[in-house]
Amino acid sequence: MESKPGKYASIPRKTRRSSPVRKKNRDETRVPSDAIKLRGYHAPVWDEPVVMELGYPGRRGQVYPAPEAKVAKTVGRAMELIPAAMRRDDRPALPEMTEPEVQRHYLHLSQETLGMMGISLFGTCTMKYNSRLGEAVAMRPEIAEVHPLQDERTLQGVLEIIHRFDLILRELSGMDQFVFQAGGGADAAYTQCVVTRAYHAYRGELSQRNEIITSIQAHPCNAATAAAAGFNVVTLPLAEQGYPSLDALKAAVSKRTAALLINNPDDMGIYNPEIKEWTRIVHEAGGLCFYDHANFNGVMGKISARELGFDACMFMLHKTFGAPKGGGGPAVGAYGCTDELAPFLPTPVVTHSGKRYRLDTDRPLSAGKVREYWGNIPQVIKAYAWVRSMGAEGIDEASDLSVLANNYMDKKLSAIRGLERSNPHLNSHRMEMTRWGLGPMKDETGIGTIDVANRMADFGIDPYWMSHEPWVVREPFTPEAGEMYSKEDIDTWVAVIDKISQEAYSDPEIVKSAPHSQAIRQVKGDAFDDPKKWAMTWRAYQRKHGKGGDRA
Repeated sequence: MESKPGKYASIPRKTRRSSPVRKKNRDETRVPSDAIKLRGYHAPVWDEPVVMELGYPGRRGQVYPAPEAKVAKTVGRAMELIPAAMRRDDRPALPEMTEPEVQRHYLHLSQETLGMMGISLFGTCTMKYNSRLGEAVAMRPEIAEVHPLQDERTLQGVLEIIHRFDLILRELSGMDQFVFQAGGGADAAYTQCVVTRAYHAYRGELSQRNEIITSIQAHPCNAATAAAAGFNVVTLPLAEQGYPSLDALKAAVSKRTAALLINNPDDMGIYNPEIKEWTRIVHEAGGLCFYDHANFNGVMGKISARELGFDACMFMLHKTFGAPKGGGGPAVGAYGCTDELAPFLPTPVVTHSGKRYRLDTDRPLSAGKVREYWGNIPQVIKAYAWVRSMGAEGIDEASDLSVLANNYMDKKLSAIRGLERSNPHLNSHRMEMTRWGLGPMKDETGIGTIDVANRMADFGIDPYWMSHEPWVVREPFTPEAGEMYSKEDIDTWVAVIDKISQEAYSDPEIVKSAPHSQAIRQVKGDAFDDPKKWAMTWRAYQRKHGKGGDRA
């Protein structure tokens, strides 16, 4: 196993540049919500049909010339190159359209979508700007046109980037090896569960160690993946300080404990300062400790999972590390662990012999794959580019700005009627996000968090993230400013919340019936409960509605 480089050795240093900033009086930084001029906004309304309903017979986007006679004589008919068993019986039922018609259709769809280029303080998901350069690099043929089953001698450049990024994540976490096979944060938690299972089975203790401990405020994927891997789940409740007590942990830990899966800070923005004692207690009982780093943004560069006593951790590249996230993917859960757990990692593992990079599949203790091949490598490359551009100082500064922005936003939200901060008895500052609740507003006006989220879209603002289930906070919402949004963006976002609060108390119906300025009015969810009214494929739609029937 390779020796670990020193702290931040692989991350380029980035020289801080001073900028002339005009000093402001304390009062100048306070912008009353009423002073923020909200822009007039109305989404384009195209009533755009699905693409399968468009087109006319004979339309083409590209017409290819017939092959030259010499080529046709040498190669033969293209159809004959396809094995008979793989040939279609008929042409595919695709819409026949010209290129401008196709472009117009997808332009209309994009115009009807609010999109992520607005202000999206999407809590627990650390939404960041995704560099166009990163997208361009990932589309280069050296990335887009390679195949993971190629001879590894032809993949040396890609493998080098993966290995270098592995080294950087080791420095940020203290772990000894990272793999990128997991298809997201939940998949990385599942990786921990199958590694835990393999580890205890190898030691002959799996039949005894059948419990995984987590908390009610941990991300639900920790409990869900533990159950999916065959473990019993022990869920700790929150104590007065906003995180489970040591006494609760001690009561839960036993000879049956296989592992602890926990995130810290949690989505309420509360950091557990007793975390080292937690890992010590679990280790003394013979269990493993996994750090769910979904909320790493506010502590990156500040803490090390290894120094806190964890055996493994994960990072969400599609969140913290600037790779894109949307529609459930594409995503990567980078999973790292200590040397003790490394033999149980999913294969292949990218290694470096000093002369060349290898895909190591000869790992007899491996827990087996959690996903195909090595993972979503274009996302890894985008995340690597983000880290290299930020540098060690940039990462430190970004976490500072993330915490600062959240507490600035917290202060402004606390002045808005109908809002209540989670754990309201705790007056301390929070980390890079805070879970808020609209319980008071719901009691006083009947307006709840779903109503407010719908109304936000009328101001051109992406509706906020509410909460993982179960809702520990009444009518929750969880904003996270991160480091990329400006003070003006935060002021505007808060002003929208303030405006909707005023409407809730003065004219609740306008909030209850929102959105009004979107391409589609309020969607009634009851249709999704009736399988006769929806279809997941065009063929299913045609079966249920008949060709040319009214759209669902």
